[in-house]
Amino acid sequence: MFDDKTILITGGTGSFGKKFTKRVLNEYNPKKIIIYSRDEYKQFLMQRQFKEHAKKLRFFIGDVRDEKRLYRAFDGVDFVIHAAALKQVPAAEYNPIEAVKTNIHGAENIINAAIDKGVKKVIALSTDKAVNPVNLYGATKLVSDKLFISGNAYVGDKDTLFSVVRYGNVSGSRGSVIPFFKSLLDQNKNVIPITDSRMTRFWITLDEAVDLVIKAINEAKGGELYVKKCPSFKVTDLAKAMNDKCEFEYVGIRPGEKLHEVMITEEDSRTTYEYDDHYIIYPDLDWWENINNKTGGKRVEERFRYSSDNNEKWLSVDEIRNLLQKIDIVY
Repeated sequence: MFDDKTILITGGTGSFGKKFTKRVLNEYNPKKIIIYSRDEYKQFLMQRQFKEHAKKLRFFIGDVRDEKRLYRAFDGVDFVIHAAALKQVPAAEYNPIEAVKTNIHGAENIINAAIDKGVKKVIALSTDKAVNPVNLYGATKLVSDKLFISGNAYVGDKDTLFSVVRYGNVSGSRGSVIPFFKSLLDQNKNVIPITDSRMTRFWITLDEAVDLVIKAINEAKGGELYVKKCPSFKVTDLAKAMNDKCEFEYVGIRPGEKLHEVMITEEDSRTTYEYDDHYIIYPDLDWWENINNKTGGKRVEERFRYSSDNNEKWLSVDEIRNLLQKIDIVY
């Protein structure tokens, strides 16, 4: 699939970009992988990390806000994975226009550049926070998702396809609760702050996130929104798995935070189909031509809702403890 192809990853120096790059280089023979991002120091570090693959990698310093730079970077590109975003909830609340410029206007720029430069497929990464958003970051990602889905209506006689992959916080990733808890425990603190005893989350690893993106690149016809099936866990059980002798201090839900991760709403159930290890939300739009192309899928029941609190699969404390041994924790 990726043999002799050119792949560009926006925000490619992040955890996803590095994991995706490693997988593609190990399992395929791409023509080249372009890392497109703003931070030259992170690019320098990534160059060192992948120095044995220097001939396959290109590093473009650029911002998704800069449409002209995207046009230059997209020249000759087959696949684009859009991972760049302003993601910190408090920062987006304090700097709302900056989040709009990156997450919304940046999405528009990528759509225009991809169509005009003849990119074959664009996969945009989404987040649970885009579902019934309660903070500005989630609202901008909801708009971004809608833009990418509707981008399929603007391709004209080009064959560019746009699809979206949605997942929640990656277990162990920077900004997730696991490195936060671990940093406290490493300081010999036995009291763990818990926002709410009812809080639940999905468990998804970085490898699983990469798997879903590769599946989308391989299978997508344009307009689909992919959601991975994941087990749920209670945040209190996660803390117990990390230290079964810890105590809890309930501190209340932070502004813009949800009790549970919601991936699919009841309203989306009308166009959601279930597959072996994932769901797909299909566009509910007149222009979508692939409406009957749902090979192997089964339509979910009406009023179906996929949330971390109503999941069929739950992780026990022991299962979480075992899984923690298999992930990389990023600070």
